[in-house]
Amino acid sequence: MVYGPAQSDVDAIMFRSRILAAGAAVFMAGLAVSMTDAGAQQGETAITCTNPVSGASWQIMIDYRNATVDSYRANISKAEISWFDPKDGGNYTLDRKSGALTASVASSTGGYFRRSQCSVEKLR
Repeated sequence: MVYGPAQSDVDAIMFRSRILAAGAAVFMAGLAVSMTDAGAQQGETAITCTNPVSGASWQIMIDYRNATVDSYRANISKAEISWFDPKDGGNYTLDRKSGALTASVASSTGGYFRRSQCSVEKLR
């Protein structure tokens, strides 16, 4: 058995090794989940969204492979897709099950929300 300063060094090395192993395991688990989610849909998909008040409609382009919406970086999960559009300052969240699109826009008066509806056939 080793006692004293040498034991302290061994304990520190073992502790660091355990932390690194745990971190690597968490990283690999996260990577496996993201690879599984990415495999659900590949490539680009055009989705039509409609403003329920005005009836105006437009398309957004979702690129699942590169995780972008209209070329802006997006977070894509099984439940929702979210992104930030610097042109209008909107933080967008698209519910993949219902097709509900919510934009949260900050302003000097406190900000506002815009709600729209998108087609859900291509979101699943």
